[in-house]
Amino acid sequence: MVNSYGLGEIFTNAMSLVYTKLFFKGARLIRRPIYIRGKKFLQFAEGFTTGYNCRIEMFDTGVGESKKLLLGKNCKIGDYVHIAVGEKVTIGNNCLFASKIYISDISHGKYSNTADASSPETPPDERKLFTRPVSIGNNVWIGENACILPGVTIEDGCIIGANSVVNKDIPRNCVVVGAPAYVVKIYDDQTKQWLKIK
Repeated sequence: MVNSYGLGEIFTNAMSLVYTKLFFKGARLIRRPIYIRGKKFLQFAEGFTTGYNCRIEMFDTGVGESKKLLLGKNCKIGDYVHIAVGEKVTIGNNCLFASKIYISDISHGKYSNTADASSPETPPDERKLFTRPVSIGNNVWIGENACILPGVTIEDGCIIGANSVVNKDIPRNCVVVGAPAYVVKIYDDQTKQWLKIK
């Protein structure tokens, strides 16, 4: 696809390109404005591209490694994507994200029947933070307004439909839709066709 930019966007992209070359060596284009918290926890590979108004937050929670958000080669994210990381989010190579996507491995509170469960009597911002790593494989396409929740693994070759809420693991080469997301198609390696799930 060839993009046709107006004069204003050509100027904006030129300024963003200078910003990218100065502060994000190896990235393709980091469009401004962008909000990044905890940049020291970010690791990206060549070809990393963002849309406008992305919000990338990596929190020093005391868990996880020195790099909390790991982005593979040619990872392209659209406008208004919000990624929040407390422990670890891994995104594979050649992933494409539409706009207004939310990905997080962190939650204000734990909502289960365990001894460390959070109480609704405690204000949300005072509840203990809980993290569960998120992993997104290679060649994954995530549609507009999708939400990827803590603890989820999305395997290679998946398509996440617009407005989907992914709260459980997704096997490789699947199309999922809905809230909560469920598999509607799977790719058959032998026939090279997408098969509907009945």
